[in-house]
Amino acid sequence: MTVKQISVFLENRKGQLNEITKILAQAGINLLALNIAETTEYGIVRIIVDDVAAATDALIGAGMVVKVSDVSRVTISNSVGGLNSALQKIADAGIDIEYMYSMVSGDSENADMVFKTADSTALEAALAN
Repeated sequence: MTVKQISVFLENRKGQLNEITKILAQAGINLLALNIAETTEYGIVRIIVDDVAAATDALIGAGMVVKVSDVSRVTISNSVGGLNSALQKIADAGIDIEYMYSMVSGDSENADMVFKTADSTALEAALAN
């Protein structure tokens, strides 16, 4: 399933992640997933939230630089080899994964993963088989 991801671009300095979570908490936004990619000078915080519009408004209002993009939320078996099975299907379909991370799931038998690929339709088709 395609979901909206918010990417927040930050200086790599102390307290930045705390600032983002504070802004979201004050706006009543629930974080469902969070991923951090960083270099020496800057970072990108990728988040999935329960209210994209409100989160985007709150972050922009606080002076943050944000971008909203589509990613694929995929449910896989929370068992030995579950992730490997999904990744094998993706590899067999010739799909490159730009990045991936996990997300909150309310189901202990399954795990939710977030995938960024060039073609989310192909990814979802590969995993449907």
